[in-house]
Amino acid sequence: MARKPKAHAASHTPLVLGHDIISKPQTIRVDGVRAAGLEASRRRINFTTIVVAGLFFIVGVRLIELAVRGSGDDSRIAAASINQAIHRPDIVDRNGEVMATDIVTASLFVDARYVIDPQEAAHELVGVLPDLNEADVEKKFASGRPFIWLKRDLTPRQQYAVHNLGIPGLEFQREQKRVYPNGAAASMILGMVDIDNKGTAGMERYIDRTGDLLNKPGDLTATPVSMEGESGNASSGIRDSGAVMLSIDVRVQYVLRDELEKGVEEFHAKAAGGMVMDMYTGEVLGMVSLPDFDPNNPNLSDDNAHFNRMTLGVYEMGSVMKTFTFAAALDSGAVKINNSFDATHALKVSRFTISDFHAERRWLTVPEIYMYSSNIGSARMALAMGRQEHQLYLRKMGLLSRPRSELPEEGDPLVPANWTDLSTMTIAFGHGLSVAPIQVVQATCAVLNGGFRIQPTFLRRSGPALGERILSAQTSNEMRELMRLVVTNGTGKKADVPGYPVMGKTGTAEKAGKGGYAKKKLLTSFLSAFPANDPRYVLLVMFDEPNPTPTTYGYATAGWNAAPVTSKVVQRIAPLLGVRPVDQMMENPLIEAKLVTNGGAGD
Repeated sequence: MARKPKAHAASHTPLVLGHDIISKPQTIRVDGVRAAGLEASRRRINFTTIVVAGLFFIVGVRLIELAVRGSGDDSRIAAASINQAIHRPDIVDRNGEVMATDIVTASLFVDARYVIDPQEAAHELVGVLPDLNEADVEKKFASGRPFIWLKRDLTPRQQYAVHNLGIPGLEFQREQKRVYPNGAAASMILGMVDIDNKGTAGMERYIDRTGDLLNKPGDLTATPVSMEGESGNASSGIRDSGAVMLSIDVRVQYVLRDELEKGVEEFHAKAAGGMVMDMYTGEVLGMVSLPDFDPNNPNLSDDNAHFNRMTLGVYEMGSVMKTFTFAAALDSGAVKINNSFDATHALKVSRFTISDFHAERRWLTVPEIYMYSSNIGSARMALAMGRQEHQLYLRKMGLLSRPRSELPEEGDPLVPANWTDLSTMTIAFGHGLSVAPIQVVQATCAVLNGGFRIQPTFLRRSGPALGERILSAQTSNEMRELMRLVVTNGTGKKADVPGYPVMGKTGTAEKAGKGGYAKKKLLTSFLSAFPANDPRYVLLVMFDEPNPTPTTYGYATAGWNAAPVTSKVVQRIAPLLGVRPVDQMMENPLIEAKLVTNGGAGD
């Protein structure tokens, strides 16, 4: 009789084979379940491993791709490093007034890979930056590129507004922005920078040429341009703080520009220019070329407003050039101060006729020729000297070669290819040779400072420069008296200032055109120095195509426009420069013969 199974095995299902009952152990079935579970776990682990490995592979490939793309010019890191590197030194005037400085600003760019909805994001961004083009912005957002500029030099208010949009992919780059506190007042001197803060004109470009702007501020070293045959003791123009100190006096600059602007308006002139220079140091204290531009927004002005008429433009300057003819003739010994020349009739050379504006029709002494601005007398003096000697002196005065200063904008003079006797005669009174106004000012400094040629500079100097002697002290003294006579008795009477006596020379040149010289298109100028009792500063005032007005009685010559503007400038800047007024100047006229004071024969 079979035994009854134990209670704990009651759950087993018996296997019946014939009459025998065999019980299958439960452990066999349990092991099979475990094996199946383990197999499923293995499959899940393997699958997970493959997925994770695949993800790591994708991420790795992406990182390599980003590393390769990031090394190009389009990379955000590269662009950021380039922009952060440019830090410019301050530019200050001779008294330490800031004329140009950097401020910290932010520029907006996008990593387009993170922009979710380009169309919506572009619409939102243009809502706070309305000067952007929505279609262009959307195109940039959809490009997928890692670095694209959207807008440079944002204001803090704009940056705040963009930040509040919360658009993924928009980021800001810290940058330096150049600002000019005086606006357009000295734009032709300072020049400007581009969007990347690199100098493109004026002293800004000079700084880039001579300094290492990729290093920290203060590393800049500026060396004044040297001149062949000249030594000097100019300072570097660099202060201990790293700022570039110019020779400019902002106060003088403002006055000069203000009076020239008023003159352009009064005489309806096409353009104007002016310069003030210390005749002993060569320092330019002020320089203006109108029209000009605001370096804070240079793109708002046309090319004409960026043209520097004082250093880059070259002109036939008219009778102011007689100053150099007289200095050369007297210094060479070919002409004496008490000589006289025939001005009774016009000079005819081939098909050309040389005449005077208001002919005296008599023999004139040398002082009278200069005082009345006689073309006939000047031409005869140049012939007496000879063309080779005349040419030699003009070259020594720096009038036949490109002017040299720190400014990169310099114009080459237009010199006759074949220098004939006729060339000598016309150049003697300011036609046939085109020069830059800065050359005229430089040469005048040599004529009046005792005969030393001094190189012009826009950097402050520590004291008088040591220049090459090109004229004798006697010639310089004689020219001082001749220039004073023009103001007291000749064509420059309207230039004088009570308390601050002025010496000078008028110049009125007909402008050359395709069909010859245009009688009604004039370039007028007054070349002066003050104070006449102890001259220190040379001043040039110039107008391009001034028109006659009722107050000038129909005249448009220099004595009626450039001369009175000179008077206004001197009256305002002389006190600023510390010039002491005098009650009365002791005149020392050189003319022994009786003077004919009918207003002058020239311009």
